[in-house]
Formats: sequence, C-alpha cells, structure tokens
Amino acid sequence: MSIDLSRFDLTSGDNIVRITAGLFMFPHVAGKFVDHAAILGFFTKAGFPAPEFFLWLAAAVEGLSGLCLVLGLFTRFAAPAAAGALFVAAAALFEVGGFKWLWNKGGFEYPIFWALICLAITAKEWMPVLRARFAAAPVPAAAE
Repeated sequence: MSIDLSRFDLTSGDNIVRITAGLFMFPHVAGKFVDHAAILGFFTKAGFPAPEFFLWLAAAVEGLSGLCLVLGLFTRFAAPAAAGALFVAAAALFEVGGFKWLWNKGGFEYPIFWALICLAITAKEWMPVLRARFAAAPVPAAAE
C-alpha cells in the first residue's frame, strides 16, 4: 500500500481543515480517560441507556475518525462518523444543560460548528464519486 503524500500538502486548505478536524478529536478522546468518572456522570445525566458502553463507543468513534482524518485514510467514511459523534455530543449537551449556545458557557456551539466542518469534508470527499456515478447514468427522456 502506498501513501498519497499529497494528502499532507499543507499548502492545500482542504488538507489543513481535514488534518485540523482530526487533531481536534484527540483531546476529547483523552478527556474520556483523564476524568472518566465525571464524563461517565455526564453520559448518565444525558440519558444514555448504557452510559459506560456509549462512553467507550464515543471514544472509539472519535479516536478512529480523528486518526483517519489526520492520515487522510477512509476520509469519506471518517468525516461523517465524526460529524455524527459531534451531533450526538451537541444533543447530549442540550439534554444536560438546556439551550445554551456559547461553548464557553457549556453550550453546543463548538460541536455543531465542528460537525458542520466534518460534513463539509464529507461533501468534498464524496463529490468526485457522486459526479462519476451520476455522470455515467443515462438521463431519462422527458414525457410529452
């Protein structure tokens, strides 16, 4: 397997955004282990049916998607997985704290913004595939 070094070209804005989005996942994974009891309490308060399981699932999704985004591997799948985890995090913040927008007051502004960035990465990665797929499809004739 060869590595596509163009995925690490820091003169490309797309690469900078993708790598940064991936790197920003790692502190959230680490936080789940540094203060495990507090995070488990948050998951419990947010109403997750099996908080310990969902804490580990969140750590796995965030860690794996972050690593894939940084390395440019399976980006088409890693970016929407990261976005999904971030939207769930935003919903959990809303469940626990109510409608608080500002991240520095415990709100969900940051995970929403970050999830939207991951969706933009998703769109950028899937566009060539979708264009190729639908360009080859015949256009049905209009009914008269």
